[in-house]
Amino acid sequence: MLRTRKLRTSAFALMALAVLAITPSPGRAQAALLMEEPYGFFGSVNPTGHNAVYFQRICAETPVKLRRCQVGELGSVLARYQGISGYDWVAIPLIPYLYSVEDASQVPTHVDRETVHHLRSRYHEAHLLSLGENLRPGDIAHGGWTQLIGASYERRIYAFRFETTEEQDDAFIARMNAGDNSSHFEFFYNNCADFSRRILNFYLPNTFHRSIFPDAGMTTPTQTAYNLERYASKHPGTQLSIFVIPQIPGYRHNSRANHGVAASLIYNGFAIPIALMNPYLAGAIVTDYIARGRHHIIPKHPPILSPENLYALTALGRSAENPFSAGAQVPSAAAGGSAVTKAIATANSGLTENKVEHEQILTAESKEPRKD
Repeated sequence: MLRTRKLRTSAFALMALAVLAITPSPGRAQAALLMEEPYGFFGSVNPTGHNAVYFQRICAETPVKLRRCQVGELGSVLARYQGISGYDWVAIPLIPYLYSVEDASQVPTHVDRETVHHLRSRYHEAHLLSLGENLRPGDIAHGGWTQLIGASYERRIYAFRFETTEEQDDAFIARMNAGDNSSHFEFFYNNCADFSRRILNFYLPNTFHRSIFPDAGMTTPTQTAYNLERYASKHPGTQLSIFVIPQIPGYRHNSRANHGVAASLIYNGFAIPIALMNPYLAGAIVTDYIARGRHHIIPKHPPILSPENLYALTALGRSAENPFSAGAQVPSAAAGGSAVTKAIATANSGLTENKVEHEQILTAESKEPRKD
């Protein structure tokens, strides 16, 4: 009898720990810096890549107006692109931003050019006409609306997830809606990474700055991600998690790794003509790259997020004690690993189960007083 009672007590304790592990902290959500790899001809010439920011609790009322998310919504991605009818930033729901569809179950496992064009055109006609009837699609020389949807058909994306609060998100919504949304894009000193840097400085003040070394005073995606990772290492409450969203195969060749300015000059061979003209400058570039340009910001086996398995990114924020957070340095489920890794893989094994659980959590949050 005593043995049975002990077993029941132990079982209850384990269940309580499990509930605590998957219960979000009150008022916590998350954002994620998206570091997107370069692709195509332009990505070969300029392999710095692209930055955008995902918000779990902030949604798009229109592509240029923000609001709090409602039950069942998965948040939105804010990005600065050139050629979007003079707008400085645009907000796109997460699933369309990644895959050009509105439901993750509709994401194809392999695509060709015609399929990508069809998916993008259908979403554009349904949701992006408010940006202007003459909004150009974009080409190799100019940007356009095709940059806003289906990013995962073009490249691999790394998500650097960190926690935010309701107060921060509400203040950010008010600031962006009240601000001037007119494009001031400039490739060198007002680019997509500068936009992300300013957003991160809103949440983590005075943390992100331009760097003379190794990026010649420019803001680059690798530099922004490196600074976020360095900040999180000193502030565990940030609860930084790093995930990879794979490129959907078939449409393009695999995207390339992100590089900073010094690394780009070396990998593209530009350092050779620079050395012929000015060997001292070339030597400074190589030294700068060796000393500060090789940021090791991606773990060896980051958790992989597939279209039906985005819950680790879209769930509410976790507490510091939660073993399911990447603050515990959980390895990728695809690479094997601990029992916690296998638990994550099991918890994320089905789209239906994830969606139900996510909606239940959001329903619980919606019962709390709202400030919007």
